[in-house]
Amino acid sequence: MTDAAFDAVVLAGGAARRLGGRDKPALRIAGASLLERVLDAVSGAASTVVVGPRRDLAVPAVWCQEVPPGSGPVAAIAAGLARVGADRLVLLAADLPWIAPAVGPLRAALDAPETPDAAVLVDASGRRNVLAAAWRTASLRAALVRVGPPAGRPVRALYDGAAVATVPDAGGWGADCDTWDDLQAARSRAAAD
Repeated sequence: MTDAAFDAVVLAGGAARRLGGRDKPALRIAGASLLERVLDAVSGAASTVVVGPRRDLAVPAVWCQEVPPGSGPVAAIAAGLARVGADRLVLLAADLPWIAPAVGPLRAALDAPETPDAAVLVDASGRRNVLAAAWRTASLRAALVRVGPPAGRPVRALYDGAAVATVPDAGGWGADCDTWDDLQAARSRAAAD
């Protein structure tokens, strides 16, 4: 039932310490910013919520900020979730330039017979990319209640106690850009395509 309406929550804040504090979502690959590439990947969303500093983009989005600013990704998820109306959502970090092909499989995984709470992208080593996921909105709200005050909490805590389906990262879709080396690798990959 991947044609079901969904919203998207994109986390576009953070300190980007490994990038010297640069505005990571604004960094460009093949003519588009990281954030633009992620927003394009969820262009089918009924509503897209971007959590982070407002940026001038052509794509319509609902903008918000975690409270207090800088209080971490779980606080950012809580801020974004407060603006979601669909029964399902796609949750993504803004530094995933190759995520587009994963959005459909993540959404489809929520339709598994065991009706999972969430679906998460998993790389070949078995590592979950907890910010490349799809959630049932009610399940994510329940997970936020379970973790308690969100400031400073790790995102992986949201998955504790949740029924989670995994989606193999067949194409390196979850490769993120946390360092200058990651960014250079992404630019090289884009040039080779």
